[in-house]
Amino acid sequence: MLVAVLILGDDDGHSYTLRFDTGGQLVNGNEVQIGGTPVGTIDAITLTEDNQAEVDITIDHVLHEGTTAVIRNPSLSNVAGRYISLSPGPDNAPELSEDEPLAGDSTTTPVDLDQLFNTLDERTRKGLQEVIQGFAGIYAGKGEEANETYKYFAPALSSTDRLLRKLGADQQVFTDFIVDTSKVVTAIAERRDDLTDLVGNANTALGAIAEQNAAFDRSLQLLPPTLRQANTTFVNLRAALDDIDPLVNTAKPATKDLEPFLERLRPVLKRAVPVFTDLGLSVRRPGPDNDLASLVKNLVPLHKRGGPAFRSGVRALNASQEFVTFARPYAPEVIASFGKLGAVSGYYDADGNYARVQAAAFNVFRYNELTEFLEPIPAAEKFSGFEFIPAATRCPGGATQPVPGSNPFLDQGRLAGKCDPSDVPPGP
Repeated sequence: MLVAVLILGDDDGHSYTLRFDTGGQLVNGNEVQIGGTPVGTIDAITLTEDNQAEVDITIDHVLHEGTTAVIRNPSLSNVAGRYISLSPGPDNAPELSEDEPLAGDSTTTPVDLDQLFNTLDERTRKGLQEVIQGFAGIYAGKGEEANETYKYFAPALSSTDRLLRKLGADQQVFTDFIVDTSKVVTAIAERRDDLTDLVGNANTALGAIAEQNAAFDRSLQLLPPTLRQANTTFVNLRAALDDIDPLVNTAKPATKDLEPFLERLRPVLKRAVPVFTDLGLSVRRPGPDNDLASLVKNLVPLHKRGGPAFRSGVRALNASQEFVTFARPYAPEVIASFGKLGAVSGYYDADGNYARVQAAAFNVFRYNELTEFLEPIPAAEKFSGFEFIPAATRCPGGATQPVPGSNPFLDQGRLAGKCDPSDVPPGP
């Protein structure tokens, strides 16, 4: 019996409740469609406490979350025969509860044509009426020609629909477009006389072109070989573009840093404008003997007189190069001898000035750290440590504190091992 009931039993369908802002002129018995196919009907329409239309439907499909409902018209001018179009949610979504109404963003009410007209003021409605009457005048007696154009009507509507979707995607841009178009039309209306003259002049120009039919005919005759030559050029250009591709691919890594470089270069160029302005005035300024151009002009006779002197100076410098090369490393010693001599002789203590000569016994005693007494140095050891050691010779320029890159002088490593670069006075 259970199998018989399941097989032969009558399925009454699934009942759902939809809430719309308005009833949209729906009546009981209107169809409910999915993808243009009827799947059910409207059972009842009631008014909720917040003045919304509550529509009860029965369909033979199970709805899931994500389902949307739209009240649609067969056409803009049709009043009766409206229906509800459902867009079911995905099958893997939870099923909709038949006790929970579908409302809010999930339902959409159409805008009736009279609602659109009610938003227009009297002047706009009058203009629209004249436009409709104008279309009637255009198509009067042109039925056959109009029928020929109707086959392009559906593609035009499809293209217009895509255009309006793009415009509707950015309301601010669309609003700015309408406002700017209004300003353009207003500006054109204010120059209606100039527009009339433009049309008249264009008619005159086109008439003059029509009078040159022979020249225009020759131009048309020359156009095919010109196009053939252009075709050959474009074919060769395609091959040239293929050859340029490696260059473009190689330049791409460099161009990615070009934009930030130009951004940083812009303020530099802005600050450089007055610099180049001053430089231009320095090079050429109105008036005599006040710019670089005048200076260069005056240098010509000076060059003639100074040429022999400069040649003699060059020979003298070349001849003294060896002496300068030899003396240059010892410049710190020479300068220190003059700079420190006065300081040494200027300070004094109880024994007199620091710069003095006195006899002193050296290498006679040495200090014993164990006994903490002075003990005599044997005669054989008195001159120990005073031997000449070439490796310990002070390098040129080592008489004063070292300056990196200046002194001591090692002659590009040729003095390495012949002098000790660490043998310099202490201190900074």
